[in-house]
Amino acid sequence: MLLVTGALAAALLALAAPSQAQSTRIYRCGNEYTNNPQDAQLRGCKPIDGGNVTIIEAPRPAPQAAPRTGSAAATSPAGSPRVESAEQRARDAEARTILEAELRKAEVRLTELQKEYNNGEPEKVGPEFRNHQKYLDRVAELKAAISRTESDIAGIRREIARLPPRS
Repeated sequence: MLLVTGALAAALLALAAPSQAQSTRIYRCGNEYTNNPQDAQLRGCKPIDGGNVTIIEAPRPAPQAAPRTGSAAATSPAGSPRVESAEQRARDAEARTILEAELRKAEVRLTELQKEYNNGEPEKVGPEFRNHQKYLDRVAELKAAISRTESDIAGIRREIARLPPRS
């Protein structure tokens, strides 16, 4: 004889409930689904046979507040702390100093690379006298390095241009 307690009975009923839910007929109405036979008949929906249908509704987008006027609202993310103008000027000056130092380093590096590249005819070194392919590989690497450095310099100049002018 098997005795079923109240909690065990509730658990067994909960496990049996999904199998009963799957016996409900599902209807497809274009891109929508319903399990209401009257609604399906009114809308001319087609029944779906076989397989389980799982539908997950996309979350609704949160309503956006009206944008505030002013430059701080346009550039600062919501909830970001306000920074005093003197502190911001100090940060901008520090950023400009760092970027200008990086620009000088990149320009020196570009000058060195161009000097070594020698307009596409660098001096042969070591094993390059016997192996012409090594020489060609080094020339290609130098050309690529010059291109990368020029691109870096252009990027640093763009970043400097985005900073407010010195006061």
